[in-house]
Amino acid sequence: MTRLRSVPRDLYAAAAAVLLVAAAILVGRHVYTYDDLIVGFPPLLGRWDPHLGPGTPAAVLVAAATVAYGPAVAARLRWRALLPAAWGAAMAWTWSLALIDGWERGVAGRLTTSQEYLWVIDRWRDIPATLRDFNGHILLHSPDNWPAHVAGHPPGATLTYVLLDRIGLGGGGWAGTWTITVGATACVAVLVTVRALAGERLARRAAPFLVLAPAAVWMGTSADGYFAAVAAWAVALLALTVTGRSLWWAAGAGLLFGLTCYLSYGLTLFAVTGAAVLVLGRRGVRERPLLFVPLLAGMAVVPVAFTVIGFDWWEAYHLLVERYYEGAAGVRPYAYWVWANLACTVLIAGLATVAGLRRAGVVLIRRRGEGDAPAEDLRLAFLVAAGLLALLVADLSGMSKAETERIWLPFVQWLLPACAFLPRPRAWLAAQAVLALLVNHLVATGW
Repeated sequence: MTRLRSVPRDLYAAAAAVLLVAAAILVGRHVYTYDDLIVGFPPLLGRWDPHLGPGTPAAVLVAAATVAYGPAVAARLRWRALLPAAWGAAMAWTWSLALIDGWERGVAGRLTTSQEYLWVIDRWRDIPATLRDFNGHILLHSPDNWPAHVAGHPPGATLTYVLLDRIGLGGGGWAGTWTITVGATACVAVLVTVRALAGERLARRAAPFLVLAPAAVWMGTSADGYFAAVAAWAVALLALTVTGRSLWWAAGAGLLFGLTCYLSYGLTLFAVTGAAVLVLGRRGVRERPLLFVPLLAGMAVVPVAFTVIGFDWWEAYHLLVERYYEGAAGVRPYAYWVWANLACTVLIAGLATVAGLRRAGVVLIRRRGEGDAPAEDLRLAFLVAAGLLALLVADLSGMSKAETERIWLPFVQWLLPACAFLPRPRAWLAAQAVLALLVNHLVATGW
């Protein structure tokens, strides 16, 4: 009865989120101009463009099947079968949403525009020389300055697509396929982490929500979806280590954490989530303190390699901050984006996640007189809270003014498990699917 009585409170939380999005749209359109915000459909970077596409029937079918059968399949399927099933379903959902815009606009052309990584592939003929000279092209007034996304990330991001080109997988089609395929594994990494730290019951309940996330609208094919997967697997391998797996998993976690920092400067905030994993696995840490040796050794590999070649991460970051405020960030008002960014988060996380976060908060603050929450629930709520804290720090920093519907994809993956606390999962899954389908069919999203 207590759970049913709390359902209206979930609806109140969802209604408040809808009002936040509505306020961001209305204020963005009627208080500010395009020259103030530099986005076509505030708070989203895009434009109003109702349309259908070849992916529409598939997207509706995947959504309907996941809503109807997802919770039951996730509850009954063997765990080892559930993980590849979740990966396949997440890919189906992401691909179908991307193809609503057609192959060229939805997939092959996404990473080939003048601000994207593939635009500069020909400038990387000599990789070591390009890395040594990378910082000399970050500022807007520098000669042959890098496009926005190349300058806005450490060179590991661009280098990924350069290496794909080198092995014969060049062009936007292969780049988009790589990004969707790898990005879809993020849901598997989160499931592995939740199971390791909070138990299989909650991981199974979270699985359909990780598959059917509205974030998939931007996971295909923003490079941030690929970054999200790398960061998620770093956390997952660390979670496996602290819960008793081989110390080699710690080396892998460290390696991926190091790589994450060379894909996006902002993802250094994943130290918050990593710290949460260490806190939740403190018993394992106390029993095997040597895990820090392979963890730190792994973390050093990528930074040392880039530094030896001649790329200075700290210098690049400070140059990026300067460029950031030379460009759109110097115009976009912090007073709007500090809360409108959260409206973007609602659109990528969905109303179910908002309701789930409310329940996670209740779990964390529940008083003894009302009964203690199960230990597994507390552990999941703590993990979700760490993800939310990292996102809020990114928001308050002012280094994410607009475009957070793609930039915050790595953080949002760690909010989605809060949906495991929700009753009536099919109704909430339907809400997630409807939101994603509406956004993808009504707005031409871009980055």
